[in-house]
Amino acid sequence: MERKTVNVVAAMIVDNGRLLICRRPEGKALAGMWEFAGGKIEPGETPEQALVRECHEELDITIEPQSLFAQVEYDYPAMHLSMQVYTAQILSGTPKRLEHMEMKWVSPDQLGEFTFCPADREILDKIAAERRN
Repeated sequence: MERKTVNVVAAMIVDNGRLLICRRPEGKALAGMWEFAGGKIEPGETPEQALVRECHEELDITIEPQSLFAQVEYDYPAMHLSMQVYTAQILSGTPKRLEHMEMKWVSPDQLGEFTFCPADREILDKIAAERRN
């Protein structure tokens, strides 16, 4: 049986050298794990449009996607996740926790203190590698 592919986007929102991370809500897959804000790309949307929409829905902010930071392919038991991760900056608004159980601004050095969704491991590794260079 072929696994369903789910196409998602995530935002690495940076402010004063810190990244915004969000904790998945109870009742959702991977509840309690940390992630970068984002979600599914709807039919007819570009990844950038999906990212702007998702950040508005989840955080009540308007963002500007900047550059593609990573393309992640990850196999979960029930699906294949194809995730595009963009760096982004906030154009307007202050992040509010509309969907997540928790939200934090953290320095890149603090990312290892949080339990992220498995698909995000590659993103964290790339952030760490870029900081070493």
